[in-house]
Amino acid sequence: MTDQPAIPRHIVRLPEVSGRKAHHFDIQPDYAARTAIAAALDINAIKKLRFEGTLTPKGRHDWHFAGHLGATVVQDCVVTFAPVTTRIDQEVERNYLADYSEAASGEVEMPEDDTIEPLPQNLDLAEVMIEALSLALPLFPRAPGVAPLNIDTDPDFDENDGQTRKPFAGLAGLRDKLTKSDGE
Repeated sequence: MTDQPAIPRHIVRLPEVSGRKAHHFDIQPDYAARTAIAAALDINAIKKLRFEGTLTPKGRHDWHFAGHLGATVVQDCVVTFAPVTTRIDQEVERNYLADYSEAASGEVEMPEDDTIEPLPQNLDLAEVMIEALSLALPLFPRAPGVAPLNIDTDPDFDENDGQTRKPFAGLAGLRDKLTKSDGE
């Protein structure tokens, strides 16, 4: 078992932020931390990673988070498995609300504002950075010159005649054939 470096933590204790003034941050993980984050995200490597921004008080209890994520990541091409390097530049915004409440029922409707989250006692900026990076990663990275995959969305559609194949149509013929052979 190899010793995997720990993912860095950058905790801000919101009740302790002095004078409810804006809190500026600039996180630039070192090589070991980037390696740990890449392993957690199941990608080959993170060459560069920087997360900077401001956490600003909003009213008496709420906070507004505005930041910028910059990263250079390496993933496998989904077709050739060759390494693909991608540059990511992403704005990140969150609104942490003290009176946020989640619905108690099993069904939850998506809110119009997807930046709203419940106010935590301790906010881990590294966790926000990793979440933003995971959402910004290309889902299907392709090496230069590799065409997109042609995925057949309807396996029962026959492109030759433009008709939908009936998956059990061949069984009727087989039944008839078996019935004839049993009767002979």
